[in-house]
Amino acid sequence: MNDRYDAGAAGHGADQYELVGYDEYGRPVYRQVPPQQQTQQPYDGYTQQGYGYDPYATGGQQAQQYDPYGGDTGQQPQTPSYDPYGTGTHQQQHTGGHSASYDPYGRTAAGGQQPRVAEQTAYIPHQAGPVEEPVTQERGDRDYRTEQFAFVEEPDQDSEDVIDWLKFTENRTERREEAKRRARARVVALVVVLALAAAGGVGYLWYAGKLPGLTSSDDKKDTATPTGAQKRDVIVVHLHNTKKGGTSTALLVDNTTTKQGTTVLLPNALALSGDDGSTTTLAKSVDDDGSSGTRDEIDTVLGTEIQGTWRLDTPYLQNLVDLIGNIEVDTNANVPDPEAKSKGTAPLVRKGKAQTLSGKSAVAYATYQGSGEAQNAQLERFGQVMQAVLRKLTSDAQGATTTVQTLGMIIEPPLTDKDLGAFLARLADLAKGGDYKTALLPVQTDGTLSAQASASVVKDVLGGTAKSPDKDAAIRVSVRNASGVKDNTGKARVVLLNGGFSFQDGGSGAAEATSEVVYADAADKDDATEVAKTLGLPAGAVSKGEVSGNADVSVVLGQDYAPSSS
Repeated sequence: MNDRYDAGAAGHGADQYELVGYDEYGRPVYRQVPPQQQTQQPYDGYTQQGYGYDPYATGGQQAQQYDPYGGDTGQQPQTPSYDPYGTGTHQQQHTGGHSASYDPYGRTAAGGQQPRVAEQTAYIPHQAGPVEEPVTQERGDRDYRTEQFAFVEEPDQDSEDVIDWLKFTENRTERREEAKRRARARVVALVVVLALAAAGGVGYLWYAGKLPGLTSSDDKKDTATPTGAQKRDVIVVHLHNTKKGGTSTALLVDNTTTKQGTTVLLPNALALSGDDGSTTTLAKSVDDDGSSGTRDEIDTVLGTEIQGTWRLDTPYLQNLVDLIGNIEVDTNANVPDPEAKSKGTAPLVRKGKAQTLSGKSAVAYATYQGSGEAQNAQLERFGQVMQAVLRKLTSDAQGATTTVQTLGMIIEPPLTDKDLGAFLARLADLAKGGDYKTALLPVQTDGTLSAQASASVVKDVLGGTAKSPDKDAAIRVSVRNASGVKDNTGKARVVLLNGGFSFQDGGSGAAEATSEVVYADAADKDDATEVAKTLGLPAGAVSKGEVSGNADVSVVLGQDYAPSSS
């Protein structure tokens, strides 16, 4: 870098310029040096500016100040101070022994001595930087101005702002507390509502008799509607065993008021009263009087209103089970295969829980009566099969009707296949929901109904009143023909009815030589003697013994019986 604006003019007597510093952009700043007559001093490269002595001088000679730019050697002017930001005091110009402040932006400082501020001294090329002089201004010489401490006079916080802030924080706290109180109130209210709802639900279940653990079969009868006023649909079903003979009868009951389904099993020994006042059994009524007569006789004895009769032969039961896809039954006996030729063949139905039965095995189990078992044991198995069929049958009325129509059964009027399908669908829905049971009608040895039967089944399930044949109305006489003459049964029947007795057909058996008249109760001895007299039998034919069925007196017509003599 050149030390002058025009380096070429230096040798032609041009004006001399002196570097005084740099501006804020780093550019050199010069001033014009007035021309003077001066003797150029030889250059001593070891002379250090600011120290004022020659370290190599001898004899104690005082070193002269060196001005590399040809200035006055008698007195070294002060090195200009450079402020790159233009805020401090810069070069003091040597004029008449006084110093002038230099402002690189052209501003002239006011008169008077200014306090020195720590700053960076402008760097002059080929010279070492001057040593910074410490600021030694006394505390008392400082110029303090009021505006420098204006913050002392200003208040920290305005009193109104403080009050407003306190109000804000207080209101905010109150709002939070109020929100918490409202939340707690809502929680308490919700808990109270849920508790009341739960209590109401439990109370309703208790009132309706549906509370688990507190409901029993006896509680269901305690409903708002009396048992006699409840609506029931009843159909009687007769299972005819086409191979072995005999029938099994049950009532299918749909209580539409209590939504309860029941199968009531009717023993074959149930005593029924005919239109002519005669007494017969259920089994005899089904064979002799047919479906219509038996239905009317059951209504008379039980006080029911049967809407129709479903005749279910064993082949149709087998097809029904196969059609719905087998059933599951908790079997109570091993049932042999009726078509097995040897005794060592495995049973067709095994005893156990949840046994799967096909159509064939279902029929075998429903009609099975073991050796020495009463007819009620077989009847209960039939009830198990019927309930299992209802559980598997569809609950859709149209689907159940289609199943009935597929079987191809002959439906006896007034029942139709549509009515039967809809009825079975309703029972199937109850059976699937667990609202279905099976009950056996208790019948005494004489075929009559006891008070217990009237209370537990006839009244509660059927809603009727038991009306067994009146014993005082007519003496019930059972006649078994062992004379070898088939017509003797009919002739004896006419004679007994004309004599005021109730006739029961005891069937026929192997021929016997003599006739017998048997009574079981001593009170019936006179009645037995009267029966023998009416039939034309000798008094010696009367004896005490076992009476068959529910008759008061049993008669065996032997070969000595002569109808013409009666």
